Amino acid sequence: MKNDANASLQQALMPAPSSTLGTVSARPVGGASIKNLPVSLFAAVMGLSGLSMGWRFVHTEYGVPRVMSDAIGLFATFVFVVLLVGYGAKLLRHPAAVKAEFNHPIAGNFFGTIAIALLLQSAVLGTYESALGRAVWVVGTVATLLLAAHVVSRLLGGNCHPAHAVPAWIIPGVAALDIPVTGSHMPMAWAGEVLLLSAAVGSVLALVLFTMIVTRLIQHEPLAPAMTPSLLILVAPFEVGLAAYVNLTGRVDLFAGLLFYFGVFLFVVLAPKVFRRSVPFGAGWWAISFPLAAMVNAGLKYASVREVVPLKIVAGAFLFALTAALFVLTVRTVRVLFNGRLLAS
Repeated sequence: MKNDANASLQQALMPAPSSTLGTVSARPVGGASIKNLPVSLFAAVMGLSGLSMGWRFVHTEYGVPRVMSDAIGLFATFVFVVLLVGYGAKLLRHPAAVKAEFNHPIAGNFFGTIAIALLLQSAVLGTYESALGRAVWVVGTVATLLLAAHVVSRLLGGNCHPAHAVPAWIIPGVAALDIPVTGSHMPMAWAGEVLLLSAAVGSVLALVLFTMIVTRLIQHEPLAPAMTPSLLILVAPFEVGLAAYVNLTGRVDLFAGLLFYFGVFLFVVLAPKVFRRSVPFGAGWWAISFPLAAMVNAGLKYASVREVVPLKIVAGAFLFALTAALFVLTVRTVRVLFNGRLLAS
């Protein structure tokens, strides 16, 4: 089973062979089918929604026109609806494929991207209609906690191969941390206790799973090239943890700074491993979007309370860099969608 985990996650992230980052062939590899739509594509909604939240923050904090936040947020909602329709069609036409994906020890964790997308969309939609935002948040919260319970139950069932401990494992833990990130303003009387529950579940899960994943990366074979972008998922618990901690405590203190800077340290270590031309392009590249968006949002929030001008400049530069990166990912994804490679068998 030496390479089973690599083959399994490579199939989940990039169902069809693809080219390097430099070129994308226009010739489809096989017949395109909705059956091959990967659930990991919901990470695109996560990244785009997080980017919208970053631009909204600079609008609120520095008076930047909100047109960027609105445009990106609405585009994220459009992508979410398209993916929901597409994956709903996959569920109706190929329920066995969806069931196999959900029960897979690695690919099943990517269903957490749907839950996180719901939570982040609640923040985007809540800007325009608070009641809609609350409803979406409640649905996302229930889905997130149920998924976290399912994943933990499956892990505690035993027979998990050590090589299966890949960065995707951490998604359900990060999902739970996103509940206090997006729900700190909820007016319901019970919301505060749900935020504490979610923070407890998310922080402990993230800590335990992060340790297991790092141990696997040290002691077992490297990730396959197609899975390499998922390494940046390891940044997310610390940057999302900062946002959750600040929302729960109402302050950006020393502990928040420690979380932020360790996430930045991980990014600096992992970025050279991820951003290489030898890493093939596929749906798995969207795994970088939300960790980077979380780091940018954490950096903007942290910089806003520190009287360090270079820090503010760097945080702003990262926001522009993230915007450019997600624009490139969107264009590349549309290209492989229309040339048939994204949904090819």
